[in-house]
Amino acid sequence: MRKSIFALALVGLLALGGQAVAVICTIDAVPAATLLLPYFEVDLSNPNGLTTLFSVNNASATAVLAHVVVWSDLSAPVLDFNIYLTGYDVQSVNLRDIFVNGNLPQTASAGQDPTDTISPKGIFSQDINFASCTGQLPPPALPANYISHVQLALTGQEENFFQNCYGQALGDNIARGYITIDTVNSCTLLFPDDVGYFGAGGSGVATNQNVLWGDWFIVNTTENLAEGADLVHIEADATNPATSTAGRYTFYGRYDSYTAIDNREPLATTFATRYINGGVFSGGTSLLVWRDSKQVQTGGAVDAGYTCPISLGVRPPWYPLGQEGIVIFNEEEQPIVPQSSPFSPQPRGQTLQPFPAETQRVQVGGAAFPINPTAGEVGSFDFGWLYLDLNTTVTVAPGEPPVDPAAAQAYVYSTMTSNGHFGVALDGIRLDSACAAQHFVP
Repeated sequence: MRKSIFALALVGLLALGGQAVAVICTIDAVPAATLLLPYFEVDLSNPNGLTTLFSVNNASATAVLAHVVVWSDLSAPVLDFNIYLTGYDVQSVNLRDIFVNGNLPQTASAGQDPTDTISPKGIFSQDINFASCTGQLPPPALPANYISHVQLALTGQEENFFQNCYGQALGDNIARGYITIDTVNSCTLLFPDDVGYFGAGGSGVATNQNVLWGDWFIVNTTENLAEGADLVHIEADATNPATSTAGRYTFYGRYDSYTAIDNREPLATTFATRYINGGVFSGGTSLLVWRDSKQVQTGGAVDAGYTCPISLGVRPPWYPLGQEGIVIFNEEEQPIVPQSSPFSPQPRGQTLQPFPAETQRVQVGGAAFPINPTAGEVGSFDFGWLYLDLNTTVTVAPGEPPVDPAAAQAYVYSTMTSNGHFGVALDGIRLDSACAAQHFVP
């Protein structure tokens, strides 16, 4: 009897825990229909080097499907797969397992897992059959030629299927990009720009189930470093005018012609974040920055790459991305205001271009983001904070998004490291939302 009462009480607490207070147009850490891993890196040369891990968690008792898309740092889709989650399930993913060994996460719904050994359920969890997953879950290992394709695409080299380039060639054999994860109602190999992926009110393949949550870690065992934070949680709402009115800026707006049928809230455009270069944090500060180019690079059955080589202002035509303005403040409130361009692509060599791609890691005070005080600026700039207005008008996408063509959603993490000891990652403070973008530079 006591066990029954305890079980009922626990179910009640779990149900109450699902009633998180969420506000559309405010990116908060609540269960969501889409998760964004804004940046990943995997050292393909060193088995003990950099790798990225993330988790996908189900906040509800209802079993769900999650569709994962791996994108290059220039936003070309490279790989997609499905994850089945029983109620209250968690699935952890090490990207090295996929990119180096070709091993996709092993999950299966009840129909493909009759003995309940691949995705076992707990006593509070639903476990159902998704018939569409027959033949897709659990997924087989990637063949060697596809592993090669993924590695070449994510390191900016000419890949072996279409002889095209997918990303920046930085020459260090580190795979870079970002990941999106959506709730879906069937196993699918569609990409977000494919017809039928979204439908108004969650009637497409993608659903509006706000049940996913997760976190990420970038780990470097060679340097005894790890950093991590929450994934970006993006809620869906089919009734809020900001996420259901044609012409409004939604997260996947570029993929559905800004019809808002994805119903996803957009991210922020302007951020404040601390930087520290010295003292305890001897490794300094780097920024992990995801941005929206507002351009679609075709995926699915059609080659998603660019003609090699990647060329500033030519391929892709929005690259490098500009920004409305950056202000660097030291701890005496003295500013440095680098020259910026509000247009993309930016004039080459004439303005600061610290965040040219859709995703990147940038060292504060490094070659891409120098801090060069002049004789008129007072005090040290080893410590301070950054004001980042990342809005930009993409010249090859005039009038997009219709509600505010100059708005451009983004996300910023600030990571600080003490080499050989520890690292931390902090979300940038969002000063606005792309629902109503702020266009202001101090």
